[in-house]
Amino acid sequence: MSARFITISIICSSIIITVLCISMHQPAATEDRFLTYTVNPKQHHLEIYWKDAANNRFGNFEKLKQWTAQQNQQLLFAMNGGMYMEDRSPLGLYIAHGKTIKPLNARHGEGNFYLQPNGVFYVTDDTAANICSTAGFNNKKHVAFATQSGPMLLINGVINSAFKEGSSNTNIRNAVGILPGNKILFAMSRVPVNFYDMALYFKQQGCSNALYLDGFVSRTYLPEKNWIQADGDFGVIIGVTDAKK
Repeated sequence: MSARFITISIICSSIIITVLCISMHQPAATEDRFLTYTVNPKQHHLEIYWKDAANNRFGNFEKLKQWTAQQNQQLLFAMNGGMYMEDRSPLGLYIAHGKTIKPLNARHGEGNFYLQPNGVFYVTDDTAANICSTAGFNNKKHVAFATQSGPMLLINGVINSAFKEGSSNTNIRNAVGILPGNKILFAMSRVPVNFYDMALYFKQQGCSNALYLDGFVSRTYLPEKNWIQADGDFGVIIGVTDAKK
């Protein structure tokens, strides 16, 4: 075997090893980094839950699943739906069945909820889905369900200027965005991500507005994708049900 052939073989082997090492350290494809669920509120029933009729807090998806089954409904999807106080009451606005249970929180403070602009995810009586800034929510009418959180990830298609590309502030996070055609996109990261990357994901999917819901505590119930997280102790929960056949 010639020295030239040996040299070429060593170079080729080095290149292959280098490529493999690089590929092993590349982040997962964007679509693999997020668990997603898209819902058309005109086809499936969406509610934002906190307590049942007996004033018992749901707290987790298993209890919500059992309760919806008693209502002859099948729970298709659930996700923690916003930040909460120590007693698990909503930190911001909470509207259920057209009734304001907790008022809009327009205060300023520390933490993600108060990172400006924060906002509101809501569904109207005629099942139109919307996300707007907290300042833009005043005097909204005909709201069936609403939850307030923060910060806004996207505002009219623009990534929140408070976010820094490449930030090391990463966590498991979940959020909601509005797609064209009155569809709602829910997403939870499978791996820790920063705010900028999460906002960019919603932008790439075609959302104009998106709202961060929470991080670290984020959980999702999505049996159609074999993703069932039964643990957790939340405030409000966003759930989608379909009538049992």
